[in-house]
Parts: sequence; C-alpha cells; structure tokens
Amino acid sequence: MFKKNLTFVFSLISGILFVILCVLPSQAAITIPGADGSDGALEITRTTVIDLSEAVTGDWNTDNSKNAGKGIYDPQKWAVVFKYDSVAIDAGATLSFSNHPSRAPVVWLVNGNVTINGIVSLNGQNYKEPPTNSEPGPGGFRGGSGSYRTIQCGAGFGPGGGDRFDTRYGKGGSYGTGLSPYGNQSLIPLIGGSGGGGNNSGLVGGAGGGAILIACQSILSLNGVIQSNGGLGFKVSAPNYPYCGSGSGGAIRLISNTLDGSGKIIADGGNKGSQGGMGLIRLERVINDNNLEVLPGPSVVNLASNTTALLWPPDNAPKVKILSIGDKNTPEDPRAEFGTYGADVALPEVSSTQVVVETINVEEASIVEIRVTPRFNSNYSTVNATIESVVSEDPLVIKWIANLPVKVGYSAVQVKVLRP
Repeated sequence: MFKKNLTFVFSLISGILFVILCVLPSQAAITIPGADGSDGALEITRTTVIDLSEAVTGDWNTDNSKNAGKGIYDPQKWAVVFKYDSVAIDAGATLSFSNHPSRAPVVWLVNGNVTINGIVSLNGQNYKEPPTNSEPGPGGFRGGSGSYRTIQCGAGFGPGGGDRFDTRYGKGGSYGTGLSPYGNQSLIPLIGGSGGGGNNSGLVGGAGGGAILIACQSILSLNGVIQSNGGLGFKVSAPNYPYCGSGSGGAIRLISNTLDGSGKIIADGGNKGSQGGMGLIRLERVINDNNLEVLPGPSVVNLASNTTALLWPPDNAPKVKILSIGDKNTPEDPRAEFGTYGADVALPEVSSTQVVVETINVEEASIVEIRVTPRFNSNYSTVNATIESVVSEDPLVIKWIANLPVKVGYSAVQVKVLRP
C-alpha cells in the first residue's frame, strides 16, 4: 500500500488564490526475494570470522529461524545465503569468512539497512608453503601447488587459474582481466577469482578472491571497505629465481534501493610474483548518493522503483554440467577438496577417459571447453567437446562428449561454455 504524501499546488485565477490538495503515491522500495529476516540482525563490533561450514543444507528460500545467524547452503544455487533484518559493521571491525566445504560464495538478503563502516573481507590467501593449497575467499579457487619432496609444482585452480610455465614458474590467475578471462558483467551466476600457479622452489600460488552478493531493500551505506582481492604470489630480485603467481580478484555485487557513502570497493589481483587479473564489480541501485572509490571500474545499473531484484539465473538461462567421467556419474554437489573426503570419481590408471557434458538452452555453435587441472606435476589442459546428440529441441538439450587426458593423482575438472 502506498503512503500518502501531501503536495500543495498554488495557482492564481482572477485574483483568487486556490489551494489544490493532491494525493500522490510515494516511491516504492525495491523487493529482495527471500529477505525474510530469519537470520536476525548482523552486528559486528570487533574482528570476527563467520564459519560458513555451520550453514544448514537446504533450499535458500526456507525460513532459517531455527538456524538463525548460520545461513543456508543451497547446493543447487552454490551459495551460502543469509537473510538478515539488518547489517551493521562498526568502524575498526573486520568481518571475514572461513569456507564452507564447497567453497560457495556468500549471499546476504537484507530487508532493512546495511551499514558498513569497517571492513568486509573475502580476500584469497597469499602464497604459502606446501603441502596444502592456499585458500580462496568463498566462491573463489585455490592457488596452484608448489613443489614438495618428489612432486613438482602445478597450475592454479579455477576457470582462469594461472598455468605453470617452464616447469618452474607460476603465472597469475585471471578473472575479469588476465590471460584467461571469464565471467560476465551481470555476475549471474556469482563466481569468484582463480588461483595463481605454484613454483618449483616449494611455494603455493596465491588464491583467488571470493564472491559476495549484498542485496538490500533499503539503504546500503558504505563508508568502510568491501574487498575481494587475490592472494599475493612471490618473487625475489635474484636472477632466474622461480616466482609463483598471484590470485585474481573476485566478485562483488551490490543491490540496494539507496547506495550512499564514500568508502571503497576493491577486487584487485595480487601484485607480487606474476600479477593476478582484476575481478568484477557490479552496482545496482534506484537512488545513487555515493562517492565510492571502486576498483576495477564497475558495471552500473539504474534500477526502477518497484524492481524485484534478480538474484539467480532465470529458469530459461543457459546451463551446463558434467554428467559423467569415464563410466562414473558425477554427484549433484561435487566436493571441493583434494583427498580430505575422497574423490568424487575414481578412475583406473588409463591415459584418457571420456567425459559426457549436458547443456540446456546453449546454441549448437557454442564452444564447450573442459579444463583438467592436476594437483601436482603438470600444467592444466583443455579439450573442446563435440556434439554427440540433440536430446530435445524445446528446451534445447544437447549431449556433448570429449576425451580427456588422465594423470595419476587428483585432478579438478571444470566445464565452461563460450557462446557465439
């Protein structure tokens, strides 16, 4: 229901002053689907780490009152979703996150105001010693492994993970910029930055910055910092000393009725060793009343009042998924670990294996690219799939196949589509 605003209109006719009383509707705020406030208010007064692994698994739109403050992990959306009444991050306080096992991005759906005077950080970890890989911000990807005992370094992970150069050096990860850019300006779906390659002096590359969507039905006031930077790689001045790559910046998407403040939004690549690519930033608002410093330059959308925010890809959006590797079906919610919980798919020791991919609403002229990134001892490799069959015309469902090289040990397999 509209609130009533009184507007006085004066006119002078034949020396008589008339006062005409007009009743006009006020400007309606935007609508954020699912913003039911069931996670309560988030108030951060000191340095705090939110453990995303505590999120309950379920449908993102479910009332979360019984698990208030811990969020919902929705494997279909690949996101940890919090539905807050309001958010307040005090000056001097830093809020960061420890990853969900899936390393899913963070989504805040807020039915009140968001006030950030401190720091919200989704930075990727810097270079480190093996054997464990550097951790990305939630929604990002790990840095490539460094040499360790009898094994050699590897490429960074993610769609734009930095490769291993000359078996000794690691290149920086990519996202919005870099050697292998990916993603789109809408940040739908939400995805973070990629990791840098490791080096042969035993250092793991920097990890990619994470990804966050903050959708606010009222005023989003930012006088602090939201950052999703790639982790630093490593380089020394000694000649011919092998360097490792930095992670790329991640993704930050803000939706609000009013966006104000003079703070900073940063999604930069790590700048040590081999440079990581910049991330992506998107700002969507009805009322613009800000003087923000934003790096890299954002895509900006002027929303109309009464807008219902688009949070997820629509039902008819293009989709792609790996159906099987070898003769093994892939799970609906693949693991993001290497060995901690076992492999998703275990293969016999063969030189190559067939992968089956399904696309929905993807043109036949598209390129379906599959990337295999071994954890150790090798660079990544890519193979383009070919069409095996058109399963249906409406919606357009196509089955694709490719033969992938197989290395002994753990590898990450990812698929992406390049549409014409």
